[in-house]
Order: sequence, then structure tokens, then C-alpha cells
Amino acid sequence: MVFARDVLISLRPKQWYKNSLLFVCLVFAGHLQNASMWTTLLLSAAFFCLLTSCEYIINDIFDREKDSKHPVKKNRPIAAGRVGVRTGILIASALGTIALVGSYFMVNFNFFCIAAGYLALLLLYTLVLKHIIIADVITIAMGFVIRAVAGCLAIDVTISPWLIICTFLLAMFLALEKRWDELVLLADDAEDHRPTLSQYSTTLLEHFTTITVAATIVAYLMYTTLAQHYATMLTAPFAIYGLLRYMYLVHYKKQGGDPVVLFRDKALMVNLAIWGLLMLVMSLRGILV
Repeated sequence: MVFARDVLISLRPKQWYKNSLLFVCLVFAGHLQNASMWTTLLLSAAFFCLLTSCEYIINDIFDREKDSKHPVKKNRPIAAGRVGVRTGILIASALGTIALVGSYFMVNFNFFCIAAGYLALLLLYTLVLKHIIIADVITIAMGFVIRAVAGCLAIDVTISPWLIICTFLLAMFLALEKRWDELVLLADDAEDHRPTLSQYSTTLLEHFTTITVAATIVAYLMYTTLAQHYATMLTAPFAIYGLLRYMYLVHYKKQGGDPVVLFRDKALMVNLAIWGLLMLVMSLRGILV
């Protein structure tokens, strides 16, 4: 039972919520009431969860020595030695194989191709890109974009390219905030945990974050103003508030740079709920299409 629990922890199911991005296309393409599309996307999201867990295990295997020096990550099963490297490789291989085979035979060829590309990008990130300054956060952002596009390919719909741009910029923003938090938390030990942190500084990351959040706001405003119905502009204040509130929590309340901050702050949750409700109503009324 203890071993099974450690394996489950290594899969990081708490991070699977990120794959909810696959469902964005249902909202923005106005297909929320299409049951068959829901079924396809649920299956597609399950395969992406397997791919995500596969990458997490591989990443933990490569980073086990660095993670053992981290105040929090040292407790991860692979870093702590409770799950062996060989076992981790076998589990990761099984997860990746099931996800790709399932994508090919149970979804469609286009989805299989982007799923395979997503896995390749994750592996490239683990082996090379996460050691290159700026390229590391761009790769993370691309992973989120691939999730959003994968949902569209799974059910063969299209959404505004501005939403894809917003997804990329938002993911960039979150990744930069996480780097800033790591730099502050680890201080002089930052380089031992993540080599690229030695090339960043809190000031540089703050500049990057300011540029990115400004670009995100502009991109979102472009989406809402270029939409067929001006009603979408009603969501802009909530989107902007959410971004600025997140920055406030990370930099001044020191609540950490992980996106789970979204679920800890009541103001952010209420704001997100209002934004989501507006989007839901507009989608059902065909305003977002």
C-alpha cells in the first residue's frame, strides 16, 4: 500500500487540472451541449493526463539528485529513494505507450500527432531546454498551447487565434512567476536546484513578467474587441483583475508561484467564478462563436 501510494504521488494527479485546457474549445466554439464531443474530450484529456504523468516521472528521475537538496521536492518518492529508477522507467514507458496507442485508435490521427509532439517536447524540455534561460519558460508555455490545440483537433473545431495567443502569454506569465518564487525561496541554493536560476535575477524576472502580463492584457482585449459580439468585452475587467491579483499574491503576500495559488485565494476564486459564468452564458447563447 505504501509503495502504491508513492507511485500515485509520482504521477502528480494534482497537476492533471492543467489538462482542462483541452475543454476550452467546447466553450469558445459554442459546443457545450454536444454530448459526443464531451465524450471525445474526456477520453483525450485522460490520455494527456497519462502523458503528463509520464513526463513528471522522467523529470523526477533525471532531477532526483537536485530535488534531494530542495526543501520541498526532497520528499518526492523518486528523490527520496522510495520508488526506484528502474520502476519509474517502466511506469513512464507504460503510460506513454498507452496514451499514444489510445490516441491513435480511440481519438483520431491528428490528435495522435499532437500528442506525440507534446511528449517529444516534454522529453526535449527535460533533457535540454530546461537548462537554457528563457527557452525553459517558452517551452512550458508551448506545452499549454499544445493542450488547447489538441482539444480542437480531437473534436475538429476552430477557435480564435487570439485565444491561442492568450493561452501562450498566460502560461508564460505563470512560468515566470514560478521562476521568481523559486529564486526567492531557494536564495543561494537556487543554482543547485535549477541551473538556469543562476542566469536569472529577481529584477530581470520582474521585467519579463511586466512585459508578459501587459502583452496578455492587450491580447485578451484584442480577442474581446474583435469578437462578433461586443458583450465579450464584459469579461475583460475580470481577466485583468485576475492577472494583477495573482501578481500581488506572489510578490507581496509571498503565497508561492505555483498556479494552485488560484485555488487558495477567495478573491481570485470569486473573480474566476464570475468570469467563468459569463463565458458559460455567452457560449450557450452563441455569443463566443
